[in-house]
Amino acid sequence: MPVLETTDFGDEGAKVRDEVQELGEETEEGPQITDTKYFHEPGGDDILGHYDKRYFHGVVSYGERADTLRYMIRAYLDFFRKEGLETWISHGTLLGWWWNGQFPLQMLPWDWDLDTQVSGTTLAHLAKTLNYTTHTYTSPDRLVSRNYLLDINLWSRERERGDGMNIIDARWIDVRNGLYVDITGLSETHPDVQPGVWTCKNYHRYRTSDLYPLRDSVFEGVRAKIPYAYGRILIDEYREQALIDTEYEGHSWSQDRREWVKIPERSTTELETDTAKRLEPDHRPLPRPITPSGPEVLQ
Repeated sequence: MPVLETTDFGDEGAKVRDEVQELGEETEEGPQITDTKYFHEPGGDDILGHYDKRYFHGVVSYGERADTLRYMIRAYLDFFRKEGLETWISHGTLLGWWWNGQFPLQMLPWDWDLDTQVSGTTLAHLAKTLNYTTHTYTSPDRLVSRNYLLDINLWSRERERGDGMNIIDARWIDVRNGLYVDITGLSETHPDVQPGVWTCKNYHRYRTSDLYPLRDSVFEGVRAKIPYAYGRILIDEYREQALIDTEYEGHSWSQDRREWVKIPERSTTELETDTAKRLEPDHRPLPRPITPSGPEVLQ
């Protein structure tokens, strides 16, 4: 069984959190907030935008990224389950589960982070009782031990989008390198006029029947929850092509291995030959798309 230990930073953690906020300068009119953003990254592109600035020491390798994310989501899901807290995988993480659902390697290998969701009620509980706590995860074989920080955005109580700088409500961060799990809360923000409609601060909308009852499944070798209408959610977010295309982001889907495989870099000669072939007329019938047989759902 994996081992999880929790540590509360207390006053020291609050001090560190205050130091990283960069909220502005003191003036005669009082403190002026010039930057409301809570979580900061070392850059804004697809790579640097997926690290927490406080723990960033350089871009990790392809293999280290996969290793980091794999143990990080296992630790996250184990922690929430043992605490009796409700969470489910979402966005690209849910898409990875759909493709690789019956096999242990389920993350999309080009993903730089992982995505989960919680209800507004769970988010409030995390902010009140578990904010800025660290958790030590030890793998079942005791060969791997990692530390993670659960950090709740100070603006998480604000359920509207606001200025758009705080759409991520919380993060589960690997303190070795800064990679993280994004945690977003879903709330019925306008129950009077839109009852049963759940939204996050990034304009994703779901009906109660899309989410509940949550289904039991497995992700990266540990028990996980997925939203009830996962197929409709994925098509709404990514369109049907995301469930059909077998080449994406330098990877191809291997039906035999049931996983996304990195496409080897090709030589200049190979690329030139391939380009010449593509310019020739091709009268062969189009192949049928290969689609996965579907993920494992335990209920």
